[in-house]
Amino acid sequence: MKSCLTDGQRRCVIGGGRVAGLSLRDRVRSSAIREELGVEPLLLRVERSQMRWLGHLVRMPPRCLPGEVFRACPSGRRPLGRPRTGWRDYVSRLMWERLGIPLDELEEVAG
Repeated sequence: MKSCLTDGQRRCVIGGGRVAGLSLRDRVRSSAIREELGVEPLLLRVERSQMRWLGHLVRMPPRCLPGEVFRACPSGRRPLGRPRTGWRDYVSRLMWERLGIPLDELEEVAG
């Protein structure tokens, strides 16, 4: 996900035209352009938004549908192969890396 966002962000910042007087042929690093324009990295913004939504989910009352779906543990057979990384797994890893809080203890911290 990280490389997709940085590639897409570079295309948006520099794109087909000129931004900050630069083009792709000038071969300037994206980080230098972001610093010059005062723009935060897109991945950081997405992660902040996801952590904000996780805070809402954790504090939701048990009868709200998004909270129920988040807390649900589906049963049944899974397809063969490695399971895809779900949003819950991604956000729990993100919380552990950024804040050092396991997902189990998040409810106590949030609320």
